[in-house]
Amino acid sequence: MKQAPVTTLGSIDVVILTYNEEVHIARAIQNLSKLTRNIFVIDSYSSDRTVEIARSLGATVLQNKFVNQAKQFNWALDNAPLSSEWVMRLDADEVLEPDLIQEIQSKLPQLGPEITGINLKRKHIFMGRWIKHGDRYPLVMLRIWRRGCARVEDRWMDEHVAVLHGKTVTLAGNFADWNLHDLSHFIQKHNAYAAREAVELLNTKLHFLDENSFLTTENSSFQAALKRRLKEQVYNRIPFPVSSTAYFLYRYIFRCGFLDGKEGLVYHFLQGYWYRFLVGAKQLELSRRISGASSKQEIRKALGELTGLRLE
Repeated sequence: MKQAPVTTLGSIDVVILTYNEEVHIARAIQNLSKLTRNIFVIDSYSSDRTVEIARSLGATVLQNKFVNQAKQFNWALDNAPLSSEWVMRLDADEVLEPDLIQEIQSKLPQLGPEITGINLKRKHIFMGRWIKHGDRYPLVMLRIWRRGCARVEDRWMDEHVAVLHGKTVTLAGNFADWNLHDLSHFIQKHNAYAAREAVELLNTKLHFLDENSFLTTENSSFQAALKRRLKEQVYNRIPFPVSSTAYFLYRYIFRCGFLDGKEGLVYHFLQGYWYRFLVGAKQLELSRRISGASSKQEIRKALGELTGLRLE
């Protein structure tokens, strides 16, 4: 009879979702090796050397057909052979800073059973520069939780991890979102994000998807839940030409984004204005294209064909 894996106090499993991440995956695994050997790469059938590199560095690799980030990560929670007391979510282009690694190692074993989730502070590196202003640091998000005590919201965009019970704490150290690709990749990625977010916005009005959003200020990052609430109750109700312009001015002027230099101007304009405007424009376009659909199934089918998303 096969014995159940032994859980070691303070140990941690790290789950990384990948698709064609050969540029980042070695850096990610080597960085995490200072914290744990239990690294699980959930790959969406990459066509580059991602899987080969991950396995050569000792990671456990599983492959699953991709639908969206939320479904892929929850699939990992259900199917990967996780055995540690704690689980961490990390992207392939993210790295933990030394002070955070030390903090995790020292504090995890000391946390009481009532603590089931841990928020981390993310910093964004863009064109080689840390974007410190424009309300972009710190971005606080729940990234570590006790195994079995959290799930990822079932959403197409802006999905967060939330604990199912217990309390959360926030660590002081940082991890960095440090993508090594060029601006063309950034634009292509955000164009894809815009389609997913436009679908999310349409779903709030037409309710054609059975999603499960359960983010609150108690079960995840207070900052993330507050931003979600402001976005849904205020920002999304303003016409997008106005809201995107106001948001950029708020970030760049009132939140001092101009202090981030030339790189900051590029980042805040593209991510704080162009991307927000693009989401609104795509929502308008998709709304017009599905105006003749009379059922939820027809809406899902039409949007799937228009966006390439597997909505059905």
